[in-house]
Amino acid sequence: MRNFYLLLALIGWSSFAHAKDYLISTSRTSLLITATPGEKAKFQYYGSRISEKDIPAIYDSGLAFEVESYPVFGLNTPGERAMAITHGDGNMSLDLVVEQIKQYTSDEAEITEIQMKDRVYPFVLKQVYKSYKETDIISTWVEVENKGKKAITLYRFASAFLPIHRGDNYMSHFHGHWGSEHTMDEEKLTNGQKVISNKDGLTNTETDNPSFMVTMDGKPQEEYGQVFGGTLAWTGNYLIKMDVRNTKFNIIAGINEENSHYILESGETFITPEFAMTYSTTGKGGVSRAFHRWARQYKLVHGNVLRDILLNSWEGVYFKIDQQEMDQMMGSFSAMGGELFVMDDGWFGNKYPRNGADSSLGDWEVCKEKLPDGIEGLLKSAKKYGIKFGLWIEPEMANTKSELFEKHPDWILHIKNRPLSTGRGKTQVVLDLTNPEVQDFVFGVVDNLMTKYPEIYYMKWDDNSSFMDYGSPYLPQEKQSHLYIEYHRGLHKVLKRIRDKYPNLVLQACAGGGGRVNYGILPYFNEFWTSDDTDALQRIFIQWGVSSFYPAIAMGAHVSADRNHQTGRSLPLKFRFDVAMSGRLGMEIQPKNMNETDKAFAARAIKAYKEIRPVVQLGDLYRLISPYDNKGVASLMYTTPEKDKAVFFAYKLSHFINMTIPNVRMHGLDAQKQYRLTDLTATKENSPCSLHGKTISGEILMKEGIALKELLKKEYSSIALKLQEVP
Repeated sequence: MRNFYLLLALIGWSSFAHAKDYLISTSRTSLLITATPGEKAKFQYYGSRISEKDIPAIYDSGLAFEVESYPVFGLNTPGERAMAITHGDGNMSLDLVVEQIKQYTSDEAEITEIQMKDRVYPFVLKQVYKSYKETDIISTWVEVENKGKKAITLYRFASAFLPIHRGDNYMSHFHGHWGSEHTMDEEKLTNGQKVISNKDGLTNTETDNPSFMVTMDGKPQEEYGQVFGGTLAWTGNYLIKMDVRNTKFNIIAGINEENSHYILESGETFITPEFAMTYSTTGKGGVSRAFHRWARQYKLVHGNVLRDILLNSWEGVYFKIDQQEMDQMMGSFSAMGGELFVMDDGWFGNKYPRNGADSSLGDWEVCKEKLPDGIEGLLKSAKKYGIKFGLWIEPEMANTKSELFEKHPDWILHIKNRPLSTGRGKTQVVLDLTNPEVQDFVFGVVDNLMTKYPEIYYMKWDDNSSFMDYGSPYLPQEKQSHLYIEYHRGLHKVLKRIRDKYPNLVLQACAGGGGRVNYGILPYFNEFWTSDDTDALQRIFIQWGVSSFYPAIAMGAHVSADRNHQTGRSLPLKFRFDVAMSGRLGMEIQPKNMNETDKAFAARAIKAYKEIRPVVQLGDLYRLISPYDNKGVASLMYTTPEKDKAVFFAYKLSHFINMTIPNVRMHGLDAQKQYRLTDLTATKENSPCSLHGKTISGEILMKEGIALKELLKKEYSSIALKLQEVP
């Protein structure tokens, strides 16, 4: 069979009649497809890795699904379908059979393409599977081509249709709201449908996240059990269905087609977003680690380059930007060991200075009143203090109170003969990115800044609005239903232009907090803003959910003020740092409001983070005690692939008299190795915890664990430990 695959790669498209079973594998997983020319393509198996010699056993053991790999509507219609269309003559049926099969190798993956055609109509569908090298991720999508003379209309166009073995299935998924994104829910799947969807148009992860896990064998566990994990790499509206019908269980994932039927012209091709998946025999943790490795290697810009420790100005000054304040913040942060300063909202607009959320978006010129020395002055300050400089932009948006809106009202999404709806500040509107002129403008926001000020290192790209009005002045009347899709195609074009021209510019994806944490947007970005909620206690829950699919290197985690601006909660500085150090460490604070003791602690914590940064940002995550288990504590750790270093975190979430605090067993270490433990963030430099300097075997740490009761005595106490192999 291996030689046959090689032959296919050499000669391209083939239609050998005996080419029936196609095995698509990673190091730990395999997917089996039956694709014989002239017949229906069948999905047979997805699970632990098998070899070619094991294929007969899949059939003999009854494990093969024997279901269509991409079922379509029209003939034998009962049940959910992956695609539904209307042909130019009004016929609503499809009847697809395999035409050709192609397997080949790219720089990053092994790719299998199964081309199908309708038996009667000039309609071609290519189902693609991509097995990423050195990961355990396989992705899939479809490409549809209209080869007829008349336009066809697509009403349903899923990226993936996947059968799952029915059993004691549970689903883990992530929902939320502004300030509480990525809240984890785990529930048993019973007969019926469970739907994860989004209709916001832009901020597609502030509600549900297009990611989920499904267990095969009971309640979800971190390091045990069989778990399927999947995510849709799309920036717009999505729809994921868990269709459970007695003994049958199918997953359908793709763009949310509601109000988005798509007219496919003659000769035009429609490509669905990528759906990525993995299969783990080591619980949810195995799913997470697989996606983290994939993200760092393939889905993040410079995913294996360590991220800087930054101070963002937002919670420090909000809109009250001025030259002296920015200089002061840079100087104070640099003295604490900081590496990057980011000036947030409020720096632009002259006719309409940006003093609040109700004006100036679109007028991307430095406010002379606030910054008389301009960006040049800020860059000079950054150079003086030996740190990098970045700033905030929201280039997809405008305000009705702006010069941009006055000059180009036709660039705004709105509906003819209807009053204009507005968002944030009662004036915010969305630019029409289906329009190439608008795409040029949005690209120009970044390009103009980088051309004038090439020393800018970082940009925080925000989006504080959903789609308000569903109408495009640019799209023709008969194709207004394309808006949700064409907007994101336009956005992707802009982002690709930016990346092509400025490959080293660090970009953060922000959308009112964590509204754009998805693998559709992340290939253009280095990181994301996890949530506008910087309260460390709630961040433990938020970051726990985020970590299920997204790696620590991309997760912006900031230390905020003592009395948090979102919740009003007061938490110890050590606790705030220990939580933020489990992601990409940053600060969201006004340094001049910190006393000297706190500044000294911050400097020690920042120094400690620099030591452990490679382990946290590039290591393997093991979640140990979940905050969702109501044990009063939470704990996690990161280890290097070589298992010579690790970082351990634990947090006390509740405080009661006579409270039982569990011991915690570590994971991901080498049982045969000895590890020296170091307290990273002792409140007093000369008073570390009792474990500081102790050497303990990996076997004891994993089999027996450590007692938290002596480490987490006080309310909101926490611990951060470095583990180093002792030769």
